Amino acid sequence: MRTVPFGTTGALAPNVISGLMRIADKTDEQIRELYTTAREAGIDFFDHADLYGFRHPGGGTHHCERRFNEALGLSAAEREQITLQTKTSIVDEQWHYDSSYEHIVSSVEDSLRALGTDYVDVLLLHRPDALVEPDEVARAFNELESAGKVRSFGVSNHTPRQIDLLKTAVRQPIVTNQVQLSVTHATIVAQGLAANMAVDDALTRDGGGLLDHCRINGITVQAWSPFQKGAQGGVFLGDEEFPRLNAMLDELAVKYGVTPLAIATAWITRHPAGMQVVLGTTTPQRITDAAAGSDIRLTRGEWYGLLQAAGHRVP
Repeated sequence: MRTVPFGTTGALAPNVISGLMRIADKTDEQIRELYTTAREAGIDFFDHADLYGFRHPGGGTHHCERRFNEALGLSAAEREQITLQTKTSIVDEQWHYDSSYEHIVSSVEDSLRALGTDYVDVLLLHRPDALVEPDEVARAFNELESAGKVRSFGVSNHTPRQIDLLKTAVRQPIVTNQVQLSVTHATIVAQGLAANMAVDDALTRDGGGLLDHCRINGITVQAWSPFQKGAQGGVFLGDEEFPRLNAMLDELAVKYGVTPLAIATAWITRHPAGMQVVLGTTTPQRITDAAAGSDIRLTRGEWYGLLQAAGHRVP
């Protein structure tokens, strides 16, 4: 498993991580198998959110965090061996976003109880809050850091300017920005290539230059839904909507002796930004298959070929 610099912390992290959004209905045994498979593949980084599992009958907020803790019951020594990341700011009642001091702090306290730990390694603001007060975020971050309850801070789905706004008050480094990215949903990559062209890929949907902004500021990009076609619609792997892409994935899978899933992973990890792929699967074999793409270094021709096969314009 190849590692990448994690923000400006000086630490290294695996470039493939395990996302636990879908474990709400899994048994203890299934969760343990998922965790063990990830660890055996070299993944020691686990991604949660307070919202994950809230729709599960009898679940509510923090449900997946609780299930993770209930199933694993990690010892203090093993807890120190892994990275736990969670998120806050989405409220399911009257669906809205809340980045107030009170909500951030109370959500973290609930996450700590649910996860059965004294600290989380990374806390992300899950979605941008149009009503955000950077001073309140800074106050929450300062208190949580001083108390040793959160070690690093980041964001998810934020534009460059939204990050800059937070940084007017927040003194801690923003170490990561988790955004949607797959070879078929690659606007943050394709936009720069199509700049100054009258094509859809040139449209600015993220405030402009999100990927470049993260590289300049030492912010690690985490790619969620790495195999999804777009905002909706399922995965592109094996989908007849992408015959050219799947043919190339199959061809490269044979060349490198892996599965197409590994090649789709390698397309993201090949980028020099040192991104992390967030796996949302609960199928252990898919974790193993995807992890096999961690160390594959696609050639430039292969990387650009996959981008074009996915329907993006390379002038």
